[in-house]
Amino acid sequence: MRNTILARRYAKALFSLGKEQGKIDNYSEILNAIASLYDDSAANVGDALTNPLYPLDARQKVMAKIAESVKADTLMTGFLNLLVDKKRAGILPDIAYEMQVMVDKDQNISHGSVVSAVELDASLQNKIQDTLEKITGNKVILKTEVDPSIIGGIIAKVGDLVLDGSIRTQLNGLKESIKGRE
Repeated sequence: MRNTILARRYAKALFSLGKEQGKIDNYSEILNAIASLYDDSAANVGDALTNPLYPLDARQKVMAKIAESVKADTLMTGFLNLLVDKKRAGILPDIAYEMQVMVDKDQNISHGSVVSAVELDASLQNKIQDTLEKITGNKVILKTEVDPSIIGGIIAKVGDLVLDGSIRTQLNGLKESIKGRE
């Protein structure tokens, strides 16, 4: 279960401090690197930082080693230690996600997806990306997906914007208009 409200508060505080120092990208990268350690089940980093069976000083030493390994500055190291002290190290992946959202918004970056019936070549992906950037006014980072059930065409999504040019949708629209005439 995500702890979004609390994670957003911590991310907002770190984002503000990072913005003052011009290090928001660096801080976001560090948080994402540490959050990826939580996903690595072989490392058990999340357990080492959050398990109350381990003494607090042991958890602090683990976080200090992690901060050292990712070359965190004193502010970021203090932030990471604060998470351990306040027993909030478990929400670090959520903080990393919220921080990335704030950085993307600050830099006018949107994330989108394109679903097509067949694999799209690089030139077509670039054309779609350029078109979506013109429509949204933001830089768009696209994720592509293949779904043969749409028959043909593409479905592009960026934030709340959905552009559905799939043949499946067009056929369903035609089907509904024919039903309406009966």
